[in-house]
Amino acid sequence: LAQARSEGVSLPSSGLASARALAGMGGPTAMVLPEEALPGRKGAMRVADKHHVLKTPMKAPWPKGAKVCVFGNGCFWGSEKGFWRLPFGIISTAVGYAGGFTPNPTYEEACSGKTGHTEAVQVVYDPSQISLVDILRWFWEAHDPTQGMGQGHDRGTQYRSALY
Repeated sequence: LAQARSEGVSLPSSGLASARALAGMGGPTAMVLPEEALPGRKGAMRVADKHHVLKTPMKAPWPKGAKVCVFGNGCFWGSEKGFWRLPFGIISTAVGYAGGFTPNPTYEEACSGKTGHTEAVQVVYDPSQISLVDILRWFWEAHDPTQGMGQGHDRGTQYRSALY
């Protein structure tokens, strides 16, 4: 690291972050500007009719009284599993991308850091069975929002913490 810095390579001040930057690990940690974002596409990706695990609908219309929130708390696969494992009241979950500029980004595009999106989980829930407070408690306990643009070993703008 010292040699790279002495040769003018700009590296983060943290030793681990510097080593990861040199190794090419992790995505960009600075947000893309809207005018620099990838163009994306018009067509949305296909969504299954039924949730594979919960066996519930994946698309609206939702049952009367259902509420919808979108959470960004690191890699969406682990996050989604955490939400669907809450004991009661989760109607459906779905992974996707939120908060970005590129229409209908692919996984590769979102991971490039050039879309402005975060990996996110849409959670549809029944407030008569589970409160938003309980869902938010799980959200805040499942990740560390102070890690900035990443969670654990996953680094990049697509892993930032967000609520929609």
